[in-house]
Amino acid sequence: MSHIDLLNAEDALKAAHTEILAQREHIGELLGQIRDLEAEWTQEAIQRITTENTTLKQRVRQLTTDNRALDERLKAARSNLRFQDRRMADLEAQITDPASTV
Repeated sequence: MSHIDLLNAEDALKAAHTEILAQREHIGELLGQIRDLEAEWTQEAIQRITTENTTLKQRVRQLTTDNRALDERLKAARSNLRFQDRRMADLEAQITDPASTV
């Protein structure tokens, strides 16, 4: 290896060490921010949010069940409407052509 290559390698190593130190400092700052944020959450707040989350999940399940029931009722109503439409068409046909019912 030439003298210039060694100097370049040494410069690259110094730059890498500087970058590593900067990254470690940044990681330390971020970990500090995380600890600060975690400290803001009291056990009471965590319990309240957990309870609210459970309540919301139960509400979602209930709404899903209600939605399915309403969907079934809608399907039944549509089926009934189709039957009534066919029945009306038959009755209208009988009124317009009474001979066809004999």
